[in-house]
Amino acid sequence: MVKFGIPLIIPLIMRYVIDDIIGAQDLTSTEQMNHLLWLMGIIFGVFLLLRPPIEYYRQYFAQWTGNKILYDIREQLFNHLQKLSLKFYSNRQSGEIISRVIHDVEQTKNFVITGMMNIWLDLFTIVIAIVIMFTMDVWLTLISISLLPLYVLAVKYFYSKLRHLTRVRSQALADVQGHLHERLNGMTVIRSFALEDHEQTQFDRRNENFLSKAVDHTRWNAKTFAVVNTITDLAPILVIGVAGAMVIQTNLTVGTLVAFVAYMDRLYNPLRRLVNSSTMLTQSIASMDRVFELLDEEYEITERDGAIEMKNPKGDISFQHVTFAYNDDDVICDMNFDVKSGETVAIVGMSGGGKSTIMSLIPRFYDVTEGRILIDGRDLRDYRIRSLRDHIGMVLQDNIMFSDSIHFNIRMGRPDATDEEVIEAAKKANAHSFITELPDGYNTNIGERGVKLSGGQKQRIAIARVFLKSPRMLIFDEATSSLDLESEYYIQQALEQLAKDRTTFIVAHRLSTVTHADRIFVVEEGKLVETGTHEELMSRRGVYHNLFKVQQLD
Repeated sequence: MVKFGIPLIIPLIMRYVIDDIIGAQDLTSTEQMNHLLWLMGIIFGVFLLLRPPIEYYRQYFAQWTGNKILYDIREQLFNHLQKLSLKFYSNRQSGEIISRVIHDVEQTKNFVITGMMNIWLDLFTIVIAIVIMFTMDVWLTLISISLLPLYVLAVKYFYSKLRHLTRVRSQALADVQGHLHERLNGMTVIRSFALEDHEQTQFDRRNENFLSKAVDHTRWNAKTFAVVNTITDLAPILVIGVAGAMVIQTNLTVGTLVAFVAYMDRLYNPLRRLVNSSTMLTQSIASMDRVFELLDEEYEITERDGAIEMKNPKGDISFQHVTFAYNDDDVICDMNFDVKSGETVAIVGMSGGGKSTIMSLIPRFYDVTEGRILIDGRDLRDYRIRSLRDHIGMVLQDNIMFSDSIHFNIRMGRPDATDEEVIEAAKKANAHSFITELPDGYNTNIGERGVKLSGGQKQRIAIARVFLKSPRMLIFDEATSSLDLESEYYIQQALEQLAKDRTTFIVAHRLSTVTHADRIFVVEEGKLVETGTHEELMSRRGVYHNLFKVQQLD
């Protein structure tokens, strides 16, 4: 307030200099000069001593507050994103989510700095200026503010549509970012199929859509500025004309006229800034709508009241009349089975039969639609989600690697592990030998999604991660399906060692890799159609027998 209040005394100084110093008939020129020098010295001193620190701290605290709020919002958003179900991510582009967390959150900074700080300071300036003007001349003040209602109506009319246009433009930008993110991840496919021209066309279409929405927004914004700035320009002209007539015809002093014109600048400059601020605020509010829309996404996987910690589980798992549906289409239908602690169970069948979905239900990536899953005789929804997943280790066909060192990626299994424990886990996973041959060993950066490693190397790091975690229950989902024979051999050895004395599920297409399992479950169209050992199922000459024979012929 002090920062904006100091300039408000300048018109009063101008009035005093003109009327009481220059226009003073009873003062000699020497006395006038002394009065002027004393006044200027005091004013210079006030401005030099007060203005710099006030301006510095105002700017510093405004930016600090804005950045701190952005930090809090992003932290809350990331925490929220980690709790949303996988179904949410299957229906969203990663690029659009990133756009909301980065671009839209950044726009909220303008709301904090412009809206919560500058606007109310501008309003304070306007109110103080009007109060001072009233003390000088009531009628001239009323004329000065006569166009304010028209200004308010114009702002209300234009900005109601501008908010909608801003939201549409933000969504168009998110579409561009989502498309770009997806194509960058799939650049290998684009190159291998020579799709550069096709993809350029696809990108241009989305980019042109964003341009169209941006131009619509710009056109309406320009209309807003044209109308509002015309109103704010007319008001000072009106005051100059009326005040000039009052100087000629009444006893209004020249100093008061000059002061009024100066106050018109102090009055309507903040109003012009409010127009600019309103534009930024409209963009910020539209972005905030998108941020809050993301924050309002409900959690599909929630903890029950009184959920308990899972401690030292045995690993007995039971499916009781389990049904699961994606978007009302049943993927798992009334499934029942029991797996004992330490048992290794293979789940096989044709693609699309529901094998991976079954595995996703155990760590509660999704919740059953009907029935229940028991662990050690208790519904898994009775356990706290974090503690449930702490006791489950997963090795997938496409394991996610992070753009960091090998050491970091293995340590994801247990962040508090020592370097010695990381190396020991790598040795158990048959990964230590190839890691030590890399230029930087365990400190080698493997690139985004582990692009610098082969498929077999990534799998062994993923297995080392699970060795380090040392969970009671294991899920191997197509862990060796896309590997060469040598990599499969090393990984199969590591998996067998890892599965020892642990409850283990193996999902596999290649049936020759699961013949050692204690039991084999054959799943077809979401139903369990056969159960038994390899020998038992082969002797029945059913679905499993036919699948195995076909693969042997292949």
